[in-house]
Amino acid sequence: MSRDARWKVLLDLLVEQGRLDVEEAATALDVSAATIRRDFDQLAEQQMLVRTRGGAVVHGVSYELPLRYRTSRRAAEKQRISTAVAALIAPGEAVGLTGGTTTTEIARRLAARPDLASGSPALTVVTNALNIANELAIRPQFKIVVTGGVARPQSYELIGPLADGVLSQITIDTAVLGVDAFDVVHGAAAHDEDEAAINRLLCERAQRVVIAADSTKLGKRAFARICATAEVDTLVTDGAVTRETAESFTEAGVELIRA
Repeated sequence: MSRDARWKVLLDLLVEQGRLDVEEAATALDVSAATIRRDFDQLAEQQMLVRTRGGAVVHGVSYELPLRYRTSRRAAEKQRISTAVAALIAPGEAVGLTGGTTTTEIARRLAARPDLASGSPALTVVTNALNIANELAIRPQFKIVVTGGVARPQSYELIGPLADGVLSQITIDTAVLGVDAFDVVHGAAAHDEDEAAINRLLCERAQRVVIAADSTKLGKRAFARICATAEVDTLVTDGAVTRETAESFTEAGVELIRA
């Protein structure tokens, strides 16, 4: 197993469990304890984890893996969700896209749609995600509007008050949000308060709000609230969502689409 592949497995295990011991990780990856110690030390230098005596832990409530280490987690579910969300967007719409792995896939699905291959513009995309803007900027039929702000390296998103100047001057048809948690009672939320603030602005400027979230994020809470459940029009999730959870959202007035 290559070092990059080993690091990805270690980080995935760490996110799931919150803590890893050296011996436990060595057994799981079938490598020596010395190799795991070196991996932990190097990942700690990159601020990907916190080193402890005999192991490693996540950074805490605001801990979040950089985007490049999250792209393959639940990849099949995210692909189905992104395809379903992209199908909801009509040609000519102004669409707001937040940062994240699922919204990045949605942007790619929109770029691949034959009916959006031409137009003036075929879509207007408003985003605070540098990677999404970079991928779509080569599509001449798309009008790309990037918010201002300071780049957050974990998610490639622009955050901070500079974004207000752009978002306060526009209106969009559909805001598509990638969230860290969505609960019927507590609403949609993110781990980072600055990301939540930008997402909240997008919701306020949109006629329709769509949340794209796999089933593991439903019924969960996160640190910073984005919006109330009543402000969400549509939730697109995967088929693993439980019947009870699905019914709770539909009863709250949210259209639920299983992808």
